[in-house]
Amino acid sequence: MDTLLRTALETVQGSALKPVTALPAGLRRRLAGAPIQIDGNVLDPDLQLLLRLEGFLPGAKKQSVETARANLVTLSKLVAGHPPELLRVTELTVRGSDGQLGARLYVPRSAPTSGGGLLVFFHGGGWVVGDLDSHDAYCRDLAEEAGIRVLSVDYRLAPEAEAPVAAEDAIAAFSWAVEHAEDLGVDPALVGVGGDSCGGNLSAIVAQQCVLHGLPAPALQVLIYPALDLVGRRPSRDLFAEGFFLTEEDIIWYRDHYTPDPAIRSDPMVSPIFTEDLTGLAPAYVVTAGFDPLRDEGNEYAARLAAAGVEVTHICEPGLVHGFANILVLPGETQAARTRITTHIRNALNPNA
Repeated sequence: MDTLLRTALETVQGSALKPVTALPAGLRRRLAGAPIQIDGNVLDPDLQLLLRLEGFLPGAKKQSVETARANLVTLSKLVAGHPPELLRVTELTVRGSDGQLGARLYVPRSAPTSGGGLLVFFHGGGWVVGDLDSHDAYCRDLAEEAGIRVLSVDYRLAPEAEAPVAAEDAIAAFSWAVEHAEDLGVDPALVGVGGDSCGGNLSAIVAQQCVLHGLPAPALQVLIYPALDLVGRRPSRDLFAEGFFLTEEDIIWYRDHYTPDPAIRSDPMVSPIFTEDLTGLAPAYVVTAGFDPLRDEGNEYAARLAAAGVEVTHICEPGLVHGFANILVLPGETQAARTRITTHIRNALNPNA
């Protein structure tokens, strides 16, 4: 490694708040290296630089479950930037499928006192890692930018709770939120569901199962680079198996912890892409990333939703990677993609804003 890059990396490591944007734009591009183009897409140079820093950041390699969980929280703080101050953030409990779950309610200053929208949010982390803290900064940003309340749910994780416990918790928690909409200060008709990665998986399952079982359905489903198929394999899994944050090794590690019994992996409560009838589901906002191994299954599911007559907005962010939503510190393409997500949520769940 040349001296300039090493010096820059040491400088970045010393500042957890701005690991990339502290450097001048020209230097960032120089340090990122030659442009990376795969499958017709060009990787965002700021993300490319961050990928070069990955070896200097904790959490890049999976070891024990406990270590992986701690590393994700640490890494999330390094890329969180300066999360906005909200009107209030409240710890509470919601109903799970077998007892109570921890949750966190985010209320921005711009949210109406009552009658506004709510997004029930399920964090990513492969059903094994992640918690309220790992996604705290993103939930704050989402609430502030969309002008709605966000309820982040601490569903149970594997391997302590194997599939489909997380999905059962998600359905119970969403139903609780609708039932308690007035207590939460929101309109029950404006309660949506969303999440990133495996949180997108849980959100898709909630949207499906609510219709299947005649439960109150979400007003919107937000699926951010969702994991939808624990059985099949598509070209993007091979194209981006290494070097773009989420690796093939990660995917297998998560899958084996969540579904040690392979027989359950094709169950729609685990892999929602296997649900045959998608008619009547909530309007969907599906985000995929050009450099994500899960890209193709997300693209396929968005197309199937549209073919079933579901109102779908599908955005493939061509230069981004899996996990971009949590990298709040980055400007440019990453910030623009987050803005597109919050703008859609605001229009759908905060129509009077």
